[in-house]
Amino acid sequence: MSALITGMGAVSSVGADRTSTFDALCAGRSGLAPLRAFAPAHYRARHAYEIDDRPASGEDRPLRPTDWLLAAVAEALADAGRPDDLAGVPVLVGTTLRELRSVELRWCEDAPFDPADLHFGTALRRRFGADRTYTVGNACAASLYALGLACDLLDLGEADTVVVAGTDTITESTYGMLDRVYREAPDTVLPFDRRRRGMLQGDGAAAVVLTRDPGTARAGSTTGSGTAAGGRDAAHARVRSVGLNCDAHHPSAPDRASIGRAMRQAHTRAGVTPADIDLVMLHGTGTPHNDRAEALALTDVFAADAARPHLTAVKSMIGHTAGASGLHSLIVAVQALTTGRVPPTLGLTDPIDEVRDLRIGPHPVHAPGLRLAQVDAFGFGGLNAVAVVERAA
Repeated sequence: MSALITGMGAVSSVGADRTSTFDALCAGRSGLAPLRAFAPAHYRARHAYEIDDRPASGEDRPLRPTDWLLAAVAEALADAGRPDDLAGVPVLVGTTLRELRSVELRWCEDAPFDPADLHFGTALRRRFGADRTYTVGNACAASLYALGLACDLLDLGEADTVVVAGTDTITESTYGMLDRVYREAPDTVLPFDRRRRGMLQGDGAAAVVLTRDPGTARAGSTTGSGTAAGGRDAAHARVRSVGLNCDAHHPSAPDRASIGRAMRQAHTRAGVTPADIDLVMLHGTGTPHNDRAEALALTDVFAADAARPHLTAVKSMIGHTAGASGLHSLIVAVQALTTGRVPPTLGLTDPIDEVRDLRIGPHPVHAPGLRLAQVDAFGFGGLNAVAVVERAA
């Protein structure tokens, strides 16, 4: 398995594109703000990582995740040097909540929209002529699951170019559910810190354009509108592998052993060892169980090399962007490999024992020469995804 990343796009609470988002993360700027989407009076938690694109009057509006999806895909296509024509090109969208917020607004406030627009494919067809669209709803690992499926399509010769995207927004029903789960309501996301109370949702979307690696092309591969012809000559990076599993261990609690198996699978498929990994983009939700399980799985798999790679958890600044979170981390990983800049894990001042001896901290790092990164994304129900990405040059 090998696919070239030729275009990238991202929208988050700290930036309207991939460059501004990455610069904000490296500067340690957080998108945390008082809750704006709905009245906070009913909830203990009062903050979130929202994209501030509502009208001046402040009222919410339907179909915002779709708008961010279109913006991220458009940026990725422009970055790849491709026209806005996705006819014949598979588009895989990872998401957790889809357009659930739009349904809430329709039910509670009679906000108008066409029900056909609840499917991302409608807008993708209208905007880009996309006629092969698929939605992957695999919780918070969704966009990395979509990445794995996209790499399979390329590897099997089913397509020469695939667009992978993820998008999600904060919904009141999910916010309320999480508000009742935690013993104490979180007021910020503090991955791997003793003071962590849980995760807070974040708005965002991300997209990448994948093209076939010439070194892995198969006879009989598709051509025409699905080829990379006319695209940019240089790739940002190469996806070496994606490791996937679903253990169904528990509705929400992660399984350390299963996470470790996903990591090992990714390393084996990429033909690398833990000692080769320079950077790990942690899932890092700031929940007690996830942080501990991920850290222990990492130390199990990396063993004596656990203190070697730089680690960071960007949810500390953009919150949990759910189905988009895996791709957000992937794009940050590629930018870190290219620039040597590693964003901090904001607020990590009292690390849990499981990461105390690892290379993770609250300050940005300049680390030139990074070559390989591991990207983690884990979802409810034991949906685990780990990608290995390599700097192109």
